[in-house]
Amino acid sequence: MDIIDKMYQHYEILNDAKDDIGKHRKEYEEILGAVKGSDKEKKLASQFIAKFAKSFPDLENETIDAMFDLCEDDDVLIRKQAIKDLVTVCKDNKGAVRKIAYALAQILQSEDNSEVTAVHNSIAALYQIDPAATIEALFSELAEDNEVMRERTLKMLALKLRSLETGVMKPEVKELLIKECKKILQDVTADEFVLVMAILGQCKIADTVSGQQQLVDLVAEQCNFSQVFNPADQEHLDRIIICIKHALPYFSTQVKSTAFVSFICDQVLPHRNEIGQSEQKLDIFKLLAELSSNCGPLDPAVDRIQIVYDTLLEYMPLPPPVTEETNGAGSTTETEIRLEFTFVESLIFVFHQLARQNREFLTENADRIKDFRSRLQYFARGVQGYIKKLRESLQDKGVDQLKDEESRIKFTALRTTSNINSIIRDLFRNPPIYKAVVTLSFKPTNASQAAKHAAAVASGNDIGSEAVGVGKRHAPITFDSSPSKVRANTDNRNRQPYVVPTGKFSANVSHGGDARPRGRGGYRGGRGFRRGGY
Repeated sequence: MDIIDKMYQHYEILNDAKDDIGKHRKEYEEILGAVKGSDKEKKLASQFIAKFAKSFPDLENETIDAMFDLCEDDDVLIRKQAIKDLVTVCKDNKGAVRKIAYALAQILQSEDNSEVTAVHNSIAALYQIDPAATIEALFSELAEDNEVMRERTLKMLALKLRSLETGVMKPEVKELLIKECKKILQDVTADEFVLVMAILGQCKIADTVSGQQQLVDLVAEQCNFSQVFNPADQEHLDRIIICIKHALPYFSTQVKSTAFVSFICDQVLPHRNEIGQSEQKLDIFKLLAELSSNCGPLDPAVDRIQIVYDTLLEYMPLPPPVTEETNGAGSTTETEIRLEFTFVESLIFVFHQLARQNREFLTENADRIKDFRSRLQYFARGVQGYIKKLRESLQDKGVDQLKDEESRIKFTALRTTSNINSIIRDLFRNPPIYKAVVTLSFKPTNASQAAKHAAAVASGNDIGSEAVGVGKRHAPITFDSSPSKVRANTDNRNRQPYVVPTGKFSANVSHGGDARPRGRGGYRGGRGFRRGGY
């Protein structure tokens, strides 16, 4: 008799046996043996095994091994059939979920996208059958030193957990997932850290204040605040940047960023000039700005304010001396200075936030406040000149035109300079005040909102303060008007304030690049299950 016909005969016998199916062990064993046969035999064996496996619990190991053989077949169609049928085997045998989930995760190494998709679907189905066993299996797989499998397993978890029904994530399952994530966080790359945080996000852990604090504490552990900061240690710097970025959404009036602010002020800012990449330095300043919004009492505050102030002064120059060189036409030569608006926005925002904890910082030192006011005045001129140029370039554009990339960049520049202007307005008061509320320009804004705001600004409205939105315009800081070129005057009493030359300040608002996390090494290995692992 033809083997295929014999398999169908075995199927009929087993299907008709009903309560007496256990008496037909021989027929089922012959079906198990068909996994060594032709391609057609293998496909039939996969389907028949899935249907009748529940009736032969004493042959569980033989059943699973036979299916695993099919999962390692050279034909991808046979492998995909077995991957799908393994779920059916588990529907009536929850005890097999853990070992099958563990084995399926190993197939994620496949370079065939359709096979990987089949694995994703099967593991999601196993999760529905027994979520705890599935999670335990996948995280035991993550403990293995296989980089490809670790990364792909984490990506699958982050992707699939998002699409699962809310009811499946029962409290005990959530606790298990959080527990396993904490364990894996003890040794992860920057890439893996991002994925683990995404998985934790699916646990809805951030829905409560205690959960948000828990996430912040996990990030703090990854930053390793106890480690002395070494600007030459690129991996540590990358880790700090990427970790803090993932902690930012969880800070609030109840979850304070004090430890993070203290670390940057104490450890990072003193070494700011040793950080080689300007983009990374800007990233640190931006992160500090966002952190400072939810910073609790600093102890001591004055030391942290001082280091921020010193850093800010490096980007807020004093007005350069005006020198007159007669070249026959009586023209004036002036020093060119580039004003770094993007750096200043972050740093002046941080100073404005932290100085509230010591309002006498500026006023208690007459020389300091005099010097600072001079810098504020000079910088304000550059800011106002740039704002004027940006508004002129945008004022004739409609809302649709303001959605293009060039206009988006200009609008971001307007937000940057308007923010600086609002804070300077506070700090220039006598005594300085700390009331302005601004939204940092590098925080996300949707395209529609950005276009509307840009249209408002182009028409002359101030967007620097959230309190006024795009409505009534604040009166700008005003000084005696002067031409763009100012001659030096030997009579200091009649000397006009210096006006920054047109085009001499930074006109490009940079967003800075995200530091690319350093991953682990590549994977070298072949197919084949580690069947003893489960």
